[in-house]
Amino acid sequence: MSNSTITLGGGCFWCTEAVFVRVRGVTSVEPGYSNGLGPARPSYEQVCTGQTGFNEVVRLQYDDSIIGLRDILDIFFEIHDPTSLNRQGNDVGTQYRSGIYVSNDPDHMAVLQFISAVTSLGEFDSPIVTEVKPLEHYWPAEDYHQNYFQNNPHQGYCTFVVAPKVKKLHQHFAQWLKA
Repeated sequence: MSNSTITLGGGCFWCTEAVFVRVRGVTSVEPGYSNGLGPARPSYEQVCTGQTGFNEVVRLQYDDSIIGLRDILDIFFEIHDPTSLNRQGNDVGTQYRSGIYVSNDPDHMAVLQFISAVTSLGEFDSPIVTEVKPLEHYWPAEDYHQNYFQNNPHQGYCTFVVAPKVKKLHQHFAQWLKA
């Protein structure tokens, strides 16, 4: 087993977490906050103001002998809108920006190549605005955000926003679903 890590910001971290916990080869999914200016260890309430610079993210650990970074990026670009600046649906603010945060140069290059390939294929009607940066200032989110969809499947946001993203995973990436 060869573990790799990538941190993804695709809007509300409840959505991104709910998708990637179901993906074969993903061994850990942790909602958190990254790439902000301060304060150290921000709270959800502070991040929601949009004033901290932090992004709602999920840190994925995955077994790259089972699933590769390209496959993770394919899923990520299907379940969120990489062309929408500082928003996903009704979630608006810099804390919901599309971002990919890497820990090494090979992953940085692979992500840039992926975005270049997707752009050249014309898969999106608008330019991709996903920021690609080194991971900085990562903090795990509060405990009540962990496994949020699993623990609150009938909550309104989960029913109307998270569940459709999980359904999209099942429709487009059934080959990657955990048994």
